[in-house]
Amino acid sequence: MTTGAITGSGRRIRVLIVDDSLFMRAAIAKTLAAGPFDIVGQAKDGKSALELVAKLAPDVITMDFNMPGMNGAETVRALMQLRPTPVVMFSAHTKQGARETFDALAAGAVEFVAKPSGEVSIDLSKIAEELLRKVAAAATAKPRAVKAIATPAPSASMSMPAMRSSGAIPTAGITRHTLSGGLPRLVVIGVSTGGPAALTELIPALPKELRLAVIVVQHMPAHFTQALAERLDAASALRVREAQDGDRPMPGVVLIAPGDKHLELDERGLVMLTDGPPVNGCRPAADVTMMSAAAVYGRRANAVVMTGMGKDGAAGALAIKHVEGRTAAQDAATSVIYGMPKSAVDAGGIDDVVGLHELAHWLKNL
Repeated sequence: MTTGAITGSGRRIRVLIVDDSLFMRAAIAKTLAAGPFDIVGQAKDGKSALELVAKLAPDVITMDFNMPGMNGAETVRALMQLRPTPVVMFSAHTKQGARETFDALAAGAVEFVAKPSGEVSIDLSKIAEELLRKVAAAATAKPRAVKAIATPAPSASMSMPAMRSSGAIPTAGITRHTLSGGLPRLVVIGVSTGGPAALTELIPALPKELRLAVIVVQHMPAHFTQALAERLDAASALRVREAQDGDRPMPGVVLIAPGDKHLELDERGLVMLTDGPPVNGCRPAADVTMMSAAAVYGRRANAVVMTGMGKDGAAGALAIKHVEGRTAAQDAATSVIYGMPKSAVDAGGIDDVVGLHELAHWLKNL
């Protein structure tokens, strides 16, 4: 047993490691020992993992995707029915790995860490700090079973650039550049930990005739936001895709901010992707997009701050509220982590606190 990390209740964090590779299980256990955490068990496949969860009741599970029998997403789905437990997935840093990881996140996993060098990574030192941080954070999460809505929808593309992100985001006194006409009503959704599962419920619940243009800022690296867009597009009546420079936000279309890029809006209301410094430790950052939307779209801009750690979206929602746009935050009961929504509420930028299952109705009635 290792000396354990401390939870909010004063207990140490108890971790179950699930990976079909004995070497990887040992490497993960060794890395977590520096945390420190209690490694309460190890499993080589999904079936064994579910049996150990029932016996050991771990606080957090680390899980590989590719395993014999049940894969990672299938195991997470079964786990959420058996005993919802925070899961941190290990992912291959490839397009296929991104799709697999998103399947698991959409099933209810709360976080993921990309393996530094393939399926069996000899050296985890490159991701040690990230792994320790994410496993510790996952212990505070409230995972939940996800009901995926499958409504096949066709894909679409559109298209078009100007504005730069800075590291500091003001909360008031922004300069308005709102055009007199031609801009649709817009909602910017900021979301982080627990977001893929929450978006898998929210976006497919929106109707094809939605009168809002939608931009989603989900904290994820490159490749993974593309997988997010593809998954949501396949399940939604709305068109969903990763945003590109020059895109025009349009009603009935959801644009996903690409990983590792800030998404801003130029004076014509068109998308501009930028490489500015991280804001709130994030790129993309919801504050950057919301502040830009407030400046350009004015009262046509709206904001939703959903589940996630930290305070991203608080300043942006306040800016949108200042220009008379409507704002909402996901409630504590349905948030995997009530960090970002709470920060936005505490900052005074939120009009309505809404449960996940009520957010689609809130958006339809804007």
